[in-house]
Amino acid sequence: MPEKHLSTQFDADLNGVSSRVMELGGLVESQIHQAIYSLSQFSPEAADQVIEIEHRVNAMEIEIDRDLASIIARRQPTARDLRLLLAISKTTANLERVGDEASKIARMVKSIIESGAARQLPSSDLRVAADLASGLLRKALDAFARLDTSTAVSILKEDDQIDREFDGFVRKLITYMMEDPRTISPSLDLLFLAKAIERIGDHAKNIAEFIIYVVKGTDVRHASIDDVESALR
Repeated sequence: MPEKHLSTQFDADLNGVSSRVMELGGLVESQIHQAIYSLSQFSPEAADQVIEIEHRVNAMEIEIDRDLASIIARRQPTARDLRLLLAISKTTANLERVGDEASKIARMVKSIIESGAARQLPSSDLRVAADLASGLLRKALDAFARLDTSTAVSILKEDDQIDREFDGFVRKLITYMMEDPRTISPSLDLLFLAKAIERIGDHAKNIAEFIIYVVKGTDVRHASIDDVESALR
């Protein structure tokens, strides 16, 4: 990810912290996959594994933040180097929040299993959105490792698909609740799960925006796709 510098130690520092971010990303991805499995199979064991990983994710975020603070204090980076370190810090925070969303899914799945009330509802529909969100996060991490702005733009566009899946699922749940009021409580549980999945996609989108910030020095949060593409020309 980082460019070569005159100081080989600075390169080593950057490579080390970048590798840790990718390691954290892999850990969070495993959380998402286990959360999806726990939902599709109604598996409390898989849900417990997701929750256990949460502690490791939190610890890694703290370690990476400490390393970043040390690099900034010792190296006093400027321009793109400073933007990169700031983007790494923000990416780490977003990955930790993705882990939080995966843990929310796991805890809600356990609650649904205990209630035994949601199997008749379209929980399988959530897997489509969950797979999209997981794939988007993987794509964002790969693009961040290469500082690939073209892929970053495509991620911004793909996040819209996850939003559409979420909107469609909400409409379906509303139909279930109108047809049978007994499904209101479990439907609200599934709505909570759907929102957590949608938020994973949002965090992947954030990481894509950080890539553009590092490369171009432009903050594209809240910008339209057309404006983002113009900034990259």
